[in-house]
Amino acid sequence: MPCVSVDGTPTPSGLSVLAAIRSGKTMPEDVAVAADMSLYRVRSGLRQLTQAGYVAESNGLFSLTGLGIAAL
Repeated sequence: MPCVSVDGTPTPSGLSVLAAIRSGKTMPEDVAVAADMSLYRVRSGLRQLTQAGYVAESNGLFSLTGLGIAAL
């Protein structure tokens, strides 16, 4: 299941990933546990959310952008 819908908005699973990041989880492994999703899905979702502008990545750590914060 994708984390970003065709219209560019986060899906329910995308919102779970964003909420996990908002709670302080910055590494994909921690996001997966917090979002109760497989690591494979989280890594794929993080790529999608980054490409859509909801998440930023730096040195393997993820953070919300202004767009990501607004989506929540």
